[in-house]
This record gives sequence, structure tokens and C-alpha cells, in this order.
Amino acid sequence: MNIRLHKNATTTPARRRYIQTSPWPAARLAAELRVSEDTIRRWRGRDSVEDRPHTAHRLQTTLTPAQEAVAVALRKTLWLPLDDLLVVVRAFLHEGMTR
Repeated sequence: MNIRLHKNATTTPARRRYIQTSPWPAARLAAELRVSEDTIRRWRGRDSVEDRPHTAHRLQTTLTPAQEAVAVALRKTLWLPLDDLLVVVRAFLHEGMTR
């Protein structure tokens, strides 16, 4: 079975299931499993033992009207190719922006 874990995961699905079903207090489980009490509380509060996605729920894929106006003005003024303009716009307006 291929288990996909988040790169910073401190527990496996089997340990998470153990955390969710164990009657022991969070402090005792944390000491036993060598994880933080926050980790114990977090996994006890979930219904599943799978990692959740770590991408933002709302990705900004468009520019605001003000950002778009700046990008258009730069394009008209500097006569840069789109790839070069993208480097400038990413640095000053929005790091996650794509073409």
C-alpha cells in the first residue's frame, strides 16, 4: 500500500487512528508517540486519518483592477515581451501570478 504523507507529517495513518480511538489523555499520548499535544488534539478532532490538501482554499488567479492597470501601463511604456513583463509583475504585484 502506497501511503502519501505531507513532507512535514509527524504521524502515519495508523498512528492517527490510534490517536482517535485511544482513551488516554492528550499529554500521555503525546509523550508516548513523541509528538506535540496540539498534534494529538488536531487528529482527535478530525473524522479521517488522511492528510488534507495544503493549497489555499481560494487561489488568487486574477489581478485586481489596480494591479491590471499597472501591468498594462508597464507593457505599453516599456514595450517588454510578456515573459519579461511577467518577471516584473511577479516581483511587485503578485508572486503567484502566471501567464
